[in-house]
Amino acid sequence: MKQLPKFNVILALLILIGCCSWGFLGHKTIHQITAYALPKKLSTFFMKNEDYMVYNSVRPDVRRNTDKTEAPKHFIDLDAPIYGKDPLSAIPQDWDSAVKKYSVDTLKEYGTLPWVVVEMQEKLTNAFRNKMKDSILFYAADLGHYISDAHVPLHTSYNYDGQLTNQKGLHSLWETAVPEMNIESYNLQTKHKAKYIKDPLAEIWKKIAATNKLLDGVFKEEINASVGFTEERKFKRSERFGQMRKNYTGEFAKAYGERLGNTVNNQMILASESVADFWYTAWINAGKPDLSDLETVSKEDKAKFKTAIKAWKNNELIKQGLLQSRKGKREEF
Repeated sequence: MKQLPKFNVILALLILIGCCSWGFLGHKTIHQITAYALPKKLSTFFMKNEDYMVYNSVRPDVRRNTDKTEAPKHFIDLDAPIYGKDPLSAIPQDWDSAVKKYSVDTLKEYGTLPWVVVEMQEKLTNAFRNKMKDSILFYAADLGHYISDAHVPLHTSYNYDGQLTNQKGLHSLWETAVPEMNIESYNLQTKHKAKYIKDPLAEIWKKIAATNKLLDGVFKEEINASVGFTEERKFKRSERFGQMRKNYTGEFAKAYGERLGNTVNNQMILASESVADFWYTAWINAGKPDLSDLETVSKEDKAKFKTAIKAWKNNELIKQGLLQSRKGKREEF
């Protein structure tokens, strides 16, 4: 119990940075390892620009602070009453058809995530086609962020933070605190090789549907993990901006993570695989442009890339200090 205050301080900080989506750790990790699953002509380009991709993986979340149109792009509330008991059948996948049925305002109120993914996909394809390096990097980073959000169960629910079921704070608990505490034990390697997507719109809806199936477990495991916890051990109350806040303790976050098992790890890997497929598809649709003249790749770069890919295949990115989101001082939970 002597560690409990430290748990609480750390968790409060994680909630600050993770209130929007995967959290800095999740998005940065996903964007880095995605490049390793791409064919060499693409992986070389993205690995050369790894610093940019990792740093800007969280840009859409930062943009929410100044852009009022940004927030709806990160979620879709499938359980909103207006969509009925079978939302995946009720909501037209096509944007124009959905607008005709529900109106633009309604769709924005309950989230536009799948359509934003397709929009970014088209912009990335155009950037590849015209070999505009800055635009390729910009749209690839944003596209990767939105696809990653589509793999977070709470991004598919109106009860996005457990606020309707007396589980407020669940959002950051699942996608930020749990991976921050456990990433050293995660498997960040995959045998997946980027594949071409014939219908990006249908594909992102398929991913969202699969993610949504995990939602019940997100809520139920919080209830199961609560058994044996007193109010004082489960929550930490702290003052922020003159208001009292109630957050989950680090001790409870650890217990919840144990209940979730490999769920968060699996979603992180699935997100990475999906991002790789969408980037690859945009490149194919653009005519497979040669990107080698956009970068100067030295012998040192090639050696560095080879080392990183080998470490990734052996799931040793963290062990070898190569995972950017984990570089520098690490907190001990």
